Amino acid sequence: MPLDFTAIDFETANSSPASACSVGLVRVRAGEVVAQTGWLIRPPAGHDEFNEWNIKIHGIHAHQVADAATWVDQIDRLCAFAGADVLVAHNAGFDLKVLSRACEVTGIEAPPYRSLCSLAVARKTYDLESYRLPKAAEAAGFGDFPHHDALADARACAQIIIDAARRADTDDIDELGAALSIRLTAPRPVQRERAVA
Repeated sequence: MPLDFTAIDFETANSSPASACSVGLVRVRAGEVVAQTGWLIRPPAGHDEFNEWNIKIHGIHAHQVADAATWVDQIDRLCAFAGADVLVAHNAGFDLKVLSRACEVTGIEAPPYRSLCSLAVARKTYDLESYRLPKAAEAAGFGDFPHHDALADARACAQIIIDAARRADTDDIDELGAALSIRLTAPRPVQRERAVA
């Protein structure tokens, strides 16, 4: 099977994982980037306050997402782009948690994506002082980019996986995980609180 996957990156409005305010998506087919897209998201009600710290990181303000599609309005678009691909992200636990929590708070069943963490892949592929996305991407040949721009981050993440697969002489996302002893993960089901009768 060819090296096919979708790299994803979310930015959030605050410390709530449900507060997605931007997403970047990069589709890879046979080890080549073939499509990329990204957009702003109006975070779900109750998770839509923009924290000053988060704004400093990504530069997105509340007024910029006021007319953006809500999570409910954009989830089908996200899933249509990613299809049945494995989702790859740098610190995938964070991005997959954003996906599942934003679905949970809006009453949507989270799509059952498998994932691979490019941070874990970078740690097994490169010998670096830091494995933060800019450093790992640079090692993968993806130089200067606007870090914390969701699309740029997704593109950097994709490059890490493409380069790691080349170095490991693998041409499939599952093979890459196996070669580096990294298990591809499925999202954990969200534990809902049970009402006490």
